[in-house]
Amino acid sequence: MRLSQMLFVTLRDDPADAEIPSHKLLLRAGYIRRIGSGIYAYLPLMWRVLQKVSQIVREEMNATGAQECLLPQLQPADLWKESGRWDTYTKAEGIMFSLIDRREQQLGLGPTHEEIITAIARDMIRSYRQLPLHLYQIQTKFRDEIRPRFGLMRGREFIMKDGYSFHTDEASLKETYQDMYKAYSNILRRSGLAFRAVEADSGAIGGSGSTEFMILAEAGEDEVLYTEDGKYAANVEKAVSLPIDAETSRFTTYDKRDTPGTETIEKVCQLLNCSPTQLVKNVLYQTVYDNGVTLLVLVNIRGDQEVNEVKLQNELTKLASEYGAKTIISLNVPNVEAQQTWTAKSLPLGYIAPDIGDEYITANKQIHPKFLRLVDQTAVDLKNFVTGANEAGYHVVGANWGEQFKLPERVVDIRKARPGDRAIHNPEQTLFSARGIEAGHIFQLGTKYSQAMEANYTNEQGEEKPLFMGCFGVGVSRLAQAAVEQSYDKDGIIWPVAIAPYHAIVTIPNIKDAQQVEIAQKLYTELNSRGIETLLDDRDERAGVKFKDADLIGIPYRIVTGRAIANGKVEVVERATRNSQEIVIEEVTTTLHKWITAAIQVKN
Repeated sequence: MRLSQMLFVTLRDDPADAEIPSHKLLLRAGYIRRIGSGIYAYLPLMWRVLQKVSQIVREEMNATGAQECLLPQLQPADLWKESGRWDTYTKAEGIMFSLIDRREQQLGLGPTHEEIITAIARDMIRSYRQLPLHLYQIQTKFRDEIRPRFGLMRGREFIMKDGYSFHTDEASLKETYQDMYKAYSNILRRSGLAFRAVEADSGAIGGSGSTEFMILAEAGEDEVLYTEDGKYAANVEKAVSLPIDAETSRFTTYDKRDTPGTETIEKVCQLLNCSPTQLVKNVLYQTVYDNGVTLLVLVNIRGDQEVNEVKLQNELTKLASEYGAKTIISLNVPNVEAQQTWTAKSLPLGYIAPDIGDEYITANKQIHPKFLRLVDQTAVDLKNFVTGANEAGYHVVGANWGEQFKLPERVVDIRKARPGDRAIHNPEQTLFSARGIEAGHIFQLGTKYSQAMEANYTNEQGEEKPLFMGCFGVGVSRLAQAAVEQSYDKDGIIWPVAIAPYHAIVTIPNIKDAQQVEIAQKLYTELNSRGIETLLDDRDERAGVKFKDADLIGIPYRIVTGRAIANGKVEVVERATRNSQEIVIEEVTTTLHKWITAAIQVKN
């Protein structure tokens, strides 16, 4: 492709609404164009990158025996109501675009396709002889993000590969899960990316085990905790660890202390000269279930620890049926305005004790009349601890479970693991932190959807059994931008060779020099004929502008038909290293073919 004939416009300055380097660079280099909030056009250079990523994904999926298909983007609400996720996606998370058509039927734009594929399986899979079966697609998905940001990282429209497998049992599911683990590792490796596979929370997709594939980058939205021995890595939402040991309390008798102005852990510890590990912190949450019931939750946790709200939500979701509900609409620490909707009297905020009474809750059919009391494991074994006294300006010291306070029946693990904690698999190992961008996620769904939607098969004994399912997703457009976030410099993008829009760019410094033009056009033709995808910068621009643009768009190799042609050579510059060398014109094609082949093969 000749740049003079291409839709090619670059920007010298960073766009005002771009926040992270990859977003700025893709806009500046003319890869994408913002159309609306979280909505982008993929311009010719970007589309080539996306096609290459898609092809790598397609090859790895096909190699496992998965079959490609294409599922509808418009999805009937009735299917989502069968699975019980309609309210979760339209009210709780609120990420599904929903609409009503002219027939007064509710529809949603697909953020994911579990319901559609399960309905297909229900209609078409009859016998164990048809199993296992794995279908996948690559298409546009939609999410109504509250705050779209970071370009293609968190847009409202994005390209994704999602696959779904069906099995007779868990053992077969786990085999495919392992196949996908290898395939996803291959996809990222072949794309030239540094990544880490980590344990993850299944979120609204559900199911049991799940693994995220994180592209390592400082701008990553996710925090990954890992051990240096390579035996443990998890998203912070899922991570578990051993906290530091609690210090022995200096209090030996129970007493009530005057502690004015100590609404925070730090202040009370300073006043009482105690460690936060000796303190029981009582955190109040408000959750709303899909049937409208509001539940007040009191969490007791050690003072130096934080509540992992993803783990807390998972625990509360398990209890939904006890309150006549299926799922959670919202979970938060209630502000003063929210408290006014259910408090019968003013709460002693900052001084709440584990036994705060249910009389603080106003009688209301939508408000559950009792606190749900949960105690984190870190607080269970504390002796002679410090905690609130249910009275503003006062704490108690030397308190014990089973004496001054009843230990809640529900003991949970909802603390947030953090760097420096000891690893569970080996306490001599400590957790370290890294930032990552989630590019892939694989799930063992089990029978969550097949049971809800009655998708069954007949086994060898003639019995009807629910299908076991797996779910496997790759963010194609996110992966492409993540590659930029992982590899760039002050001058622009540095694409991995395997997914670069073009392998090489031939730059003519002086378009008025007939010899430069002739040699450039000859190389351009030869390179493309050998399968080396090449751009020709034949624009009537200054050489400096062309060099800056070549660096900005990040093509792996730049060939310059400048002064060296007097010696029968051209300058070849490697974008990643900036190494420059003069190569005999007749050897350029063979040399580049060898370099590019080696760069791609080393990742396979």
